Amino acid sequence: MKLPDKQKKPYRIGVAFSGGGARGFAHIGAIHAIQDLGLTPDIVAGVSAGAVVAVFYAAGLLDRHDDKLLKLFSGGKFTDFAKPRIPHDGFFSLDKFRHQLEILIPYQNIEDLPLKTIVCASDIDSGTKMAFDRGHLSERVVASCSIPIVFEPVDIDGRRYVDGGVLRNLPAYAIRHLCDFLIGINCSPMGDTPPAKGIVEIAKRTYRLMSKNNVTPDLEMCDVVVNLTETANHQTFDLHDLELLVESGYLTTVKQLKNISRP
Repeated sequence: MKLPDKQKKPYRIGVAFSGGGARGFAHIGAIHAIQDLGLTPDIVAGVSAGAVVAVFYAAGLLDRHDDKLLKLFSGGKFTDFAKPRIPHDGFFSLDKFRHQLEILIPYQNIEDLPLKTIVCASDIDSGTKMAFDRGHLSERVVASCSIPIVFEPVDIDGRRYVDGGVLRNLPAYAIRHLCDFLIGINCSPMGDTPPAKGIVEIAKRTYRLMSKNNVTPDLEMCDVVVNLTETANHQTFDLHDLELLVESGYLTTVKQLKNISRP
């Protein structure tokens, strides 16, 4: 496959990152591979974990020698980022994570990022998808990550938002019209997982089943899709072996994209 010779849309190369919890660390390896292959994006979009990676990348914080995102999560545990709460509309709050984002990312709003970035979430009140390209950055990233029942929804301008993967787990729709060549990175293929036990595990499994099956329209929008199949059996909130996920994402992406020719 060959890249288009001339830019006809506002941006030449776009990358859409899927959701997938801890599996999203494979996106870090994928974006490094994309750069090494000469396919550096001009615009990025992400859902959930993919939104986190997109924002850190756009902010210049995924340097291989000083990866702020990997440092933040390495050696951590779920409760370092999520605080238990009395269940009302979610078992946990992501206020801790929001605070950490505000400390690490030196940009307050999405539109302040050096690279065009779109963060996607789901409006739980209207049942519609939402692509944010402006507004408070950490608030919208947390909304994009808020798996229903597990995490409380995020109120933005009087609307409640939850994980973008509820409706569209691969946000190709958000940038297809803006870029000539679109790469989709899917870090959440369905694999064999242990039986779900307990309400939180069932909620996570339900979310994963929904997100696995709602990516088809967006996969078809992409010029090329990288399926990070090696991540399939990694659990959503398992923060072990993150470096291996990064390495796997790199190797898989190189293998699947190495034959793309550049003008």
